[in-house]
Amino acid sequence: MSKKKDKATKKEQPKAAEATENTIEEVSAEAKLTEELAKEKDKFLRLFAEFENYKRRTSKERVELFKTAGKDILVAMLPVLDDFDRALAEIAKIDDKEVQDLKKGVELISNKLKETLKTKGLGEVTVKKGDTFDAEDHEAVTQIPAPSDDMKGKIIDVLEKGYTLGDKVIRYPKVVVGQ
Repeated sequence: MSKKKDKATKKEQPKAAEATENTIEEVSAEAKLTEELAKEKDKFLRLFAEFENYKRRTSKERVELFKTAGKDILVAMLPVLDDFDRALAEIAKIDDKEVQDLKKGVELISNKLKETLKTKGLGEVTVKKGDTFDAEDHEAVTQIPAPSDDMKGKIIDVLEKGYTLGDKVIRYPKVVVGQ
């Protein structure tokens, strides 16, 4: 009987060794799968984040494009606004009843054009004589001797108005600066 027990234990030992090897293989295979799953999750999250950034960036670019879509047309209309301002200034110099009626008509057309362009996002940069010159906000056409010491580095005259489209400056005001 002892031989039967020995044979039985010998048969059981290889089975136990095989079971241990199978368990180790299953654990290492499970660890590999878990590691692969973690890598794929990380890859997916990065791809998803990249896609979200892409969507946000393109929507922002699209909004900017819509805001400035008519920029070329508005820039082309700026000389017309300047001509209206010059015409009104010249008409104001003449003192005649008929000319004053003409002035009213030109003012109405000018105001209508300005209001229409304002609804499209055009804004005027406000610059006055006596403001401090800033190279970031103004374009200096020339410098002349200042009429007084307090006008040095200040704007003496505004030659052309500046305009913005939304938040962007499309034409800087052209000014004369005192030295």
